Amino acid sequence: MLAIIHHKDYRKYDLGEDHPLIGDKPERTVQFFKERSIFSHVDLFTPRRATEEEISNVHDKDYIQLVKTLSQTGGMLALDTPAPKGIYETAALACGGSILAAEKLYEDYDYSMNTLGGFHHASARSSSGFCFFNDIAIAIEHIRDKRRIKRFLIIDLDVHHANGTQDIYYSDPSVLNISFHQDGRTLYPGSGFIHEIGEGEGKGFTVNMPFLPGTGNDSYFYAFEELVPFFIKEFKPEMVIYQSGVDTHHSDPLAQINLTLPFYFIIAREIKNLVDKSCKRLAILLGGGYNSLSSIKAYYNIAAAIVDKEQIMEGEIKDPNLEETKRRVRELKKILRPYWNFKR
Repeated sequence: MLAIIHHKDYRKYDLGEDHPLIGDKPERTVQFFKERSIFSHVDLFTPRRATEEEISNVHDKDYIQLVKTLSQTGGMLALDTPAPKGIYETAALACGGSILAAEKLYEDYDYSMNTLGGFHHASARSSSGFCFFNDIAIAIEHIRDKRRIKRFLIIDLDVHHANGTQDIYYSDPSVLNISFHQDGRTLYPGSGFIHEIGEGEGKGFTVNMPFLPGTGNDSYFYAFEELVPFFIKEFKPEMVIYQSGVDTHHSDPLAQINLTLPFYFIIAREIKNLVDKSCKRLAILLGGGYNSLSSIKAYYNIAAAIVDKEQIMEGEIKDPNLEETKRRVRELKKILRPYWNFKR
């Protein structure tokens, strides 16, 4: 059974009329789900705001105070991230949604979905990229404290590198962070290269797979099958968090990856099947996507894969980069081989 987490006030996470992050997308997603009868297969829950104490398990108190101040006055958190009045409360609500999504995995739900989440550019003391607090890490630390969980796996398929999450867990071997993203030489935030694999005790527990602009379904499927099933089998996570950003769709205005709608259905079904064979706990956070219509359809395909409904189809786009992707996967495995038992 799938638990969907949503709040009508998610629409207040809106960074302005001329900004690509549009606040009505979560509400429109839920409406689309209702029109397509997803809600006959799920339960819907309303989150609370994350407390300041829960947020401070991840974020520095001075940084939290900065967001609170901007929330009262308005202003700019970063050049690309305006801070409208009231943003602290809305960002805390999104974090509360991801906490609730994680909690539901201990209440007879194998799968959960937060319709506003995946803010992976927020690190402990700073942020940009439309993010204020890292709800992924806040949910992990909440569950770590409440349930004494020892191994968390993050599968982050947003088109942008998960730099904030990486910063938070770069030396932590209890969190295996896998990020698939467009090559940082061509896209914000300019990080996430293959040689970034963690430090100290966390070395080998950060996995970055960058893709060239123009890459399509074939490369993503290849890299996923070569990497993710292996890590689930070897790491044996007790919870999986899927940051399901869909700004990898070919219509997205902020990036240059050419995935199509069937990709999101197939990959969500594959993640579901892998989780079913391992920990049976999957939290899905609906991350980035800046063409609203195609994003909502992609989110629907993810939900449809979880509840076994029919997907929305779309024509294939030729992938010119499969051979380069194979080369990068081989290179990544070589770099990680001292830490993981990859076959040669």
